[in-house]
Amino acid sequence: MVAKLSQPGRTLKFCYEAGPCGYGIQRQLSDAGHDCVVVAPSLIPRKPGDRIKTDRRDASNLARLHRAGELSAVWIPDTAHEAMRDLVRARLAAVRSLRQARQQLSGFLLRHGFHYSRPAWTQMHRRWLAGLCFEQPIHHIVLEDHIATIEAATDRRDRLTKQIEIMLPDWSLAPVVLALQSLRGMALVTAATMIAELGDISRFTNPRQLMAYLGLVPSEHSSGGTRRQGGITKAGNTTARRMLIEAAWSYRFPAKISREQLLRQEQLPKAIRDTAWKAQVRLCSRYRKLTKAGKPATTVTTAIARELSGFVWAIACQASPR
Repeated sequence: MVAKLSQPGRTLKFCYEAGPCGYGIQRQLSDAGHDCVVVAPSLIPRKPGDRIKTDRRDASNLARLHRAGELSAVWIPDTAHEAMRDLVRARLAAVRSLRQARQQLSGFLLRHGFHYSRPAWTQMHRRWLAGLCFEQPIHHIVLEDHIATIEAATDRRDRLTKQIEIMLPDWSLAPVVLALQSLRGMALVTAATMIAELGDISRFTNPRQLMAYLGLVPSEHSSGGTRRQGGITKAGNTTARRMLIEAAWSYRFPAKISREQLLRQEQLPKAIRDTAWKAQVRLCSRYRKLTKAGKPATTVTTAIARELSGFVWAIACQASPR
């Protein structure tokens, strides 16, 4: 079809919605010398009263919007970046499977009147599980099956975590991941997951664009002289936003450079270390101030995550390979 439509000196323009096709079509058309963009489905303008949906109508609508410049293209990663993102997402799937298996075991024990009051999923907890006694012998088989499922999920998670550490030095964005570890709450897996999901953060011209992309800015419904703001928009990448919010919880403690953080910062430039310390002083103080004002913990953490994304942008721009 491309050979039939193309003519000497003419460049064709293609677009399609992001979905199960991935980026293979885009790369194939780009290698053929044509322009192809992958469109964000959530940002396609749609008429509220349009109730007819067919492939032909969708294609015509996309062509008109693309010609008018009304479509928002997503960032296209290279094959190496996409492979690293698949590895990170595989680990996230393993974490979800482990959490689900633990919840199933806890629910099974709770139904039979067993409750462990100490910190769970430790060696002591495992020994406590081995000493449980049930009236029905079948329940021992169910217990051992739950334990085997948890151990298998734990091994899978640890194995994928190790693979991320092994593959990281060969990644083009490895300097950004190492630089982000200077921030409090940004361990290797957290930083690698966020960069794998966001890609090249330096493509955002200012930190406000990154905050809006992550969905950490408040929604708004204003008219005339009245301004109404609601909860955060929750747009953009959910995984990256969750990583930021998890990292924001660590700023409830006083500003301090721990031993682990000091080891991560030893090989980093002074400018990045200074930015990380500036972020820690500001965000820890901000957390205490908002808490004393009576703000809910979730609201405080979201506000800290929004400001933390600004420091993430600043460090990523300093460490991004040019």
